[in-house]
Amino acid sequence: MRGYRADRAFDGERVVHGGALVLVEDGRIAGVEPGDAAVGCPVTHLPGTTLLPGLIDTHVHLCADSRPFALDRIPEMSADELDAVVRKSLRDQLMVGVTAVRDLGDHHFAVVDRHLGGDGPTVVAAGPPITSAGGHCWSMGGEVDGDDEARRAVRERAERGAQVIKVMASGGVMTVTTDVLVPQFSDDRLRLVVDEAHALGLPVVAHAHPVAAIEQCLDAGVDGIEHCTCIGPTGISTPPGLAERIAASGVVVGPTLGHVPGMEPPPQVQAVMKRTGMTLEARLAQVGELHRAGVPMIGGADSGIGPGKPHGILPHAVAHMVGIGMSCAEALASVTGAAAKACGLGDRTGRLRAGLDADLLVVAGDPLTDIAALQQVRLVVSRGVEVDLNG
Repeated sequence: MRGYRADRAFDGERVVHGGALVLVEDGRIAGVEPGDAAVGCPVTHLPGTTLLPGLIDTHVHLCADSRPFALDRIPEMSADELDAVVRKSLRDQLMVGVTAVRDLGDHHFAVVDRHLGGDGPTVVAAGPPITSAGGHCWSMGGEVDGDDEARRAVRERAERGAQVIKVMASGGVMTVTTDVLVPQFSDDRLRLVVDEAHALGLPVVAHAHPVAAIEQCLDAGVDGIEHCTCIGPTGISTPPGLAERIAASGVVVGPTLGHVPGMEPPPQVQAVMKRTGMTLEARLAQVGELHRAGVPMIGGADSGIGPGKPHGILPHAVAHMVGIGMSCAEALASVTGAAAKACGLGDRTGRLRAGLDADLLVVAGDPLTDIAALQQVRLVVSRGVEVDLNG
């Protein structure tokens, strides 16, 4: 057994006053004691630090290598190259304290079929996103045309071990041949995908940018909406009552904030912004509106899709969550306890609680008063194994 002590602590839901001592044995949390507790085992204590659960990035693309046009270049990679990209993506996530990820779009089951485990981040995998013929991210292998193909796509993912179904309910800015303002499926087909997944015990997360697709997702009964941009021909605008409707539905929104400071968006994103009048300021204001309406939100950065969103960018996404009006504690919960629950990992990680995986993050300073402290990583423990931050 080994202990990890910090002067301050956040347990995944709330502040732990007086700090905490977390005891770890056989890869799991054996107990959580007061910060000044005495125990008969070796204890790592880094003065001036805060202890919290390992972070969870709820929207990643492990097959994407964070370079320009990362999604477009995936089909050109050999199996060995793709394997190296996945391993580096996971390593980059660990280095900033991310100990679990939800992969919402891999290439022809490259992530699902790897059955990733060991001491790296826990992976919740969706497989190739279900999309329309020629639709957003079609090259990943998830195209369907017709109800029968849609049913088979859901069943195939369940049979191969996917833990969540991802569906592209609208076009996307990273696939220039699609229209970000238009839904990709009929109401009935999207509902069919959701019903089939739920019958198999799988949640459904939908990519949706325009209001029409967001409303369609709510009607279909999806469990989560990614982006939820409320974009239209004249920019971003949430119609009256829509934020309240999302909040009442219980659907969890992943706004996919976070980017490298000062980096320009990729050309295809800039083109959409110019065409619609979309601005970052309007986007942040819209996410703030969702938050004030009570919409449950989780932190995911769409990691890997380009230089502005590399793997390991999640702490910047958390800072953006604070910027739109969340308290520091709420923002931290969005990438720990709340994120674990949304990803189906509530019984495994996301909290400082006995019996869960020993996924821990220690940072210098106090992210509960200054969220930038989340970027000052001092120690990462993934399922009981200390990560070599210099390796």
